[in-house]
Amino acid sequence: MIDFYLNGKRQRLTNVSVDTSILELVRQQLGQTGTKEGCASGDCGACTVAIGEPDANGTINYQSANSCITPAHQLNGCHLVTVEGLADDAHLHPAQAAMVECHGSQCGFCTPGIVMSLFTLYEEQNQRPAPLTQQRLESALGGNLCRCTGYRPIRDAALTMQDYPKATPDWAANAALGTDVAVLAKDVSDTGRQSDATGYAMPRNIAALRELKAKRPGARLVAGGTDLWLETTQQVRDIVDIIDVRRVAELTEVEEVNEGWWIGASVSLSALMPLLAEHYPAFEHLMHRFASSQIRNRATLGGNIANASPIGDTPPTLLALDARLRLDGPRGSRELALEDFFLDYKNTALEDDEFIAAIFLPRPAADHNLKVWKLSKRREDDISAVLGAFAWRLENGVMRDVRLAFGGMAAIPRRVPATEAALEGSRPDAAAFAHARAALAKELTPMADMRGSAEYRTLAAGNLLERLRLMIDAESRSASNDTQANNDNNFATKVTLDAYAH
Repeated sequence: MIDFYLNGKRQRLTNVSVDTSILELVRQQLGQTGTKEGCASGDCGACTVAIGEPDANGTINYQSANSCITPAHQLNGCHLVTVEGLADDAHLHPAQAAMVECHGSQCGFCTPGIVMSLFTLYEEQNQRPAPLTQQRLESALGGNLCRCTGYRPIRDAALTMQDYPKATPDWAANAALGTDVAVLAKDVSDTGRQSDATGYAMPRNIAALRELKAKRPGARLVAGGTDLWLETTQQVRDIVDIIDVRRVAELTEVEEVNEGWWIGASVSLSALMPLLAEHYPAFEHLMHRFASSQIRNRATLGGNIANASPIGDTPPTLLALDARLRLDGPRGSRELALEDFFLDYKNTALEDDEFIAAIFLPRPAADHNLKVWKLSKRREDDISAVLGAFAWRLENGVMRDVRLAFGGMAAIPRRVPATEAALEGSRPDAAAFAHARAALAKELTPMADMRGSAEYRTLAAGNLLERLRLMIDAESRSASNDTQANNDNNFATKVTLDAYAH
């Protein structure tokens, strides 16, 4: 059974198949057809809805999500808001009113999803007021595509929606809703006990997850569903046996230790970003180019690793940071260096009954440096053609602890030890980097696909190394008071920042 609230009204649904998405549920079973299907792959945002979950104080926090690739069973204990639930009898919601006045809609197909993204931004503004910067607008709307209007009127609507009268639909006027949803969230039973009947289990602790994996080693694990659900929407495959790890307590925690942080495999990327912003700002900056906010709100670090894609965004960065994994299962837990996890294309060191429990992110040294660059056809919401992650220290003018990793350059995300050796202990000058680029050209045999040829990827990876040299040089020059050096630094920095680098 799925037990949740929809636009303030409680819903109890039985006999929902395990591979039903939220989009299918609201359109086909609940008759809420305002939510549209566009791409069915989480790219266009037409199907965006808001999923509210209560915090410890009973306040419901809403996040946008692509309903086409979000499992319907994950609504258990939540409040789902669709575009039908925004207006009251007298007023449109400010997001809707602003879209009307700013002429932000033409054909209207994408409009419900845009309105729901604006709704979550509106709610965020009310709970945590902050300036609507260009970065925040891009983050909120980057996952919504519109073929008709261009984006200026939509941006105008976002900037002016706070000026309109607030709509108060029945659910928003219900002061007890937060408490009701919190009680439901607490009372929703472990659906793992229904697994024999429904094929969908949702364990609440790691002990229950171990037991399920022992009984059902072939079951598919799902956390955010942002990749797994494409098998149903794009490949038309049936998924009949699922273990949902999104609410396993131990997998949703971040444990800080002296050496760093153990990040639970089910921690969403959105939840992880504040930690990265404080300690690894280049990594956090990359997250703004990891799909869209709808995806980041559901996708998890553990899922991005377990997916084992050669063009995944986080594994190369984690490899450069010397991350480790904690694998778990019925036979106990074990730790493994991340670089030993990827074996071949879509093949990992996970045993059939194992799962990723946590990822260890080391605490950076004071003199640690990290640069991450992603090359893709679009700046926003696109998959990498090449991703380079570069970590190092400068000690007395020479490079130490050099760790270089690439995505899109082999069957797996991987480090390049010969290239690292060419830079280790060397000054970051043109000669050392020329030697490193020559080593890199021999060390990797990139794939060719629709995102780039093997020749392009080889050239691009070498150019990223040259960009690294230019940035190190630019940063060293910025410490000088020499005017010409600062002019050179400004030029070099402009080149890289215009490419949306960090």
